[in-house]
This record gives sequence, C-alpha cells and structure tokens, in this order.
Amino acid sequence: MPPMQRIELSREIPAPPQAVWDVFTAHEGWSDWAGIAEVVLRQEGYPPPNGLGAIRVVRQSGLAVEEEITAFDPPKRMAYRLTAGAPLRDHHGEVSFEPHESGTRLTWRVEFRPWIPGTGFLVRRALERTLRGVLTRLAAYPFASPGA
Repeated sequence: MPPMQRIELSREIPAPPQAVWDVFTAHEGWSDWAGIAEVVLRQEGYPPPNGLGAIRVVRQSGLAVEEEITAFDPPKRMAYRLTAGAPLRDHHGEVSFEPHESGTRLTWRVEFRPWIPGTGFLVRRALERTLRGVLTRLAAYPFASPGA
C-alpha cells in the first residue's frame, strides 16, 4: 500500500473566525470566490445545510469529487473525507479557524494515499497548489468590516 501523504497549510485571513467560517463552510459560494467550477449539495447535514453528514460534489477540471462532512464545530473546526471521484484513497481533511491578531489563522490539514504507488509526491504537489490557491482567494475575499 502506498505511504500516507500529508499536507498542512496555514494562512492569516483578515476577518474574524465566525466570518471566515461562514464563507468557507457555505458550499454555494465556492464557485464565486474559490476558483472551483461548482459545488453541489447532494445531502444536507446538521445543522442544515452544510453541517455534519452533508455530502457535497465538487466539480473542477473534468473531475467530480464527492466529500462528506465528518466534523462540524462552528466556528472552530470542520473535517471531511472524500468518498468518490478522486484518484486517492483514505483522503481526510481538517480545517481549523483560530483567532489571530490579524483576524483568523486558518490551518488546512490533508492526508491521503494515492491510488497508484509512486505518484504520491506528484499528487501531493498538485493538491497542495490547489489548496494554496483556495486560501489565497479566501484571504482576498471582501469580508464585511466589523459593525458594518
């Protein structure tokens, strides 16, 4: 079995954790800001719509990847696992939102195994580039000013 690959990225976002959480966990907005073609809710979670147990299909570059929300602790942490569509096994992701002097420190951790032995490095680099792009776009998101 191919070895587990791991990615950990952190980014300071100039907005409070609740605001960052609200944007990041709302599937319907990802096509507007994240550089993702489409995210469709297949099954609502609790709390509705994007909470624990939600199943979402993320479409990008000819792929349709299904993910299930496995932890939902507003506005601190969410976790998910990919259940179909990706050339990966055992893919789990976790995103944490911590107060930081500039607003929020978002940390995104991912682990997975590639389907094809020997491709882990390449898959990890491609996925890391995608996640880094999402975080860059989130940091540039026009969050409302406090009290606005």
